[in-house]
Amino acid sequence: MSKVIVYTDGASRGNPGHAGIGIVFVDEKGNVLNEISEYIGETTNNIAEYTALVTALKNALEMNFDEIEVISDSELMVKQINGEYQVKNQGLKPLYTEACELLKEFKNYTVRHVKREHNQKADDLANRGIDEALDEEMYA
Repeated sequence: MSKVIVYTDGASRGNPGHAGIGIVFVDEKGNVLNEISEYIGETTNNIAEYTALVTALKNALEMNFDEIEVISDSELMVKQINGEYQVKNQGLKPLYTEACELLKEFKNYTVRHVKREHNQKADDLANRGIDEALDEEMYA
């Protein structure tokens, strides 16, 4: 049985605006296994947060992990995934449903909230995804 700890973050400049996702995969000893930094187009912050979560879950399954701990600074997303809040936004519902279905693939999972300062690496990666896309656009 192998467990991965995943820090996820989504960022949007303008909300909606240019958006990116950042994900850090860490083993139980704290070793970084993988990092993802991607531009996802123009969308809202909450959709970016959910896109980061879904991307993280898919990648963790591809890496053959059967346990996952997801750490996010999105209190809304964490409380929705954990059933404390309802998902009312129609744009979030498909991503929420997909995330819930993916979580069922793991033997065990936890999704927990941390303050933003405890999720700095994922935040940096999300913003790098936006920055790199905007730099390419500027020089295209």
